[in-house]
Amino acid sequence: MARVLIVGAGLTGSLCAALLKKETARPLHLVVWDKAGDSGGRMTTANSPHNPQSTVDLGAQYITRTPHYAKKHQSFYDELLVHGILKPLTSPIEGMVMKEGDCNFVAPQGVSSIIKHYLKESGADIYFRQCVTQINLRDDKWEVFEEAGSPEQFDIVVLTMPIPEILHLQGDITNLISECQRQELESVSYSSRYALGLFYEAGVKIDVPWAGQYITSNPCIRFISIDNKKRNIASSEIGPSLVIHTTVPFGVTYLEHSIENVQKLIFQQLETILPGLPRPVATKCQKWRYSQALGENQFSCLLHLLEASHILRLEAPSSIFGAGNNLHVDKSKGAFLVTNAAANYPGQMTLHLKPFLVCGGDGFTQSNFDGCIASALCVLEALKNHI
Repeated sequence: MARVLIVGAGLTGSLCAALLKKETARPLHLVVWDKAGDSGGRMTTANSPHNPQSTVDLGAQYITRTPHYAKKHQSFYDELLVHGILKPLTSPIEGMVMKEGDCNFVAPQGVSSIIKHYLKESGADIYFRQCVTQINLRDDKWEVFEEAGSPEQFDIVVLTMPIPEILHLQGDITNLISECQRQELESVSYSSRYALGLFYEAGVKIDVPWAGQYITSNPCIRFISIDNKKRNIASSEIGPSLVIHTTVPFGVTYLEHSIENVQKLIFQQLETILPGLPRPVATKCQKWRYSQALGENQFSCLLHLLEASHILRLEAPSSIFGAGNNLHVDKSKGAFLVTNAAANYPGQMTLHLKPFLVCGGDGFTQSNFDGCIASALCVLEALKNHI
């Protein structure tokens, strides 16, 4: 039985595992490694240390289905809706721009429940805190090294982590990436931001008319959500939870600062938006170094935005972002979305055929739910031809 390693337990990785289990006739031994302590990737949900039922989505907040993908990916949406993993977003989100035919969904149990569903469907062996450092060719197999343990051998490897982490891998893989492929990979950059989750005691009231709000006039904060309200979860035993997402310029500027310092700055700005907010019983601050992928034609616009924000000196960004030199900004959602990610390798990049080694993820499509589905389907198609 062929051993298949999928590196990354985010949406693309978990969906690759589920699709391989479902769509391939040949039995496979599926293994998923992730460097984090839990699954989710950038669709992670954090729990309060005082009450595990109190949660916040620190990554993706809701999923927007366009008319195009309502048809193209209908089976994926239908499956998640039938299982109650997704439900329509009905709570008010101030400042949200809706296009005709779009439909928004939330995950009642937290957005990471989507990833957990796919991992369960896959039947894969899942190991956390496995940080891959090196990949070598050994006797027609892949020898994969991680920081803490002994190397293991696999017949097939699927890499779904952010592209900069792929480029930092050591071993034979560095010689397998062609010059053309390397240029394409280096052209994909990522935005950076922070997310701050706040947990409150049961009985605390946060009296605002919205469940989420886009902020347009603050240099630090771009989005605030009362997470339990966003998901229509009401319980006298669970206190409210808030999540604050920062702007990208703020995230870039303070990327290498301490979490404590960043959290203090966010609280200062939050006080100007929601004065008198009660003191939380617990907090969770998440640094998203690789928040959303930026195509090559997205970079210069971000530099212009950073310069206009007056919070970043322009000698810093090139070392932070990489080789990209242009940007496109979607101001309606405060997000930087892929428009030209690895343009010559849509969906996936095959690095080696025998044994098979392939890369996938939003760096090859676009940074949203449907982009990850599209990449997973492309990875599956490439793998089916070699299994």
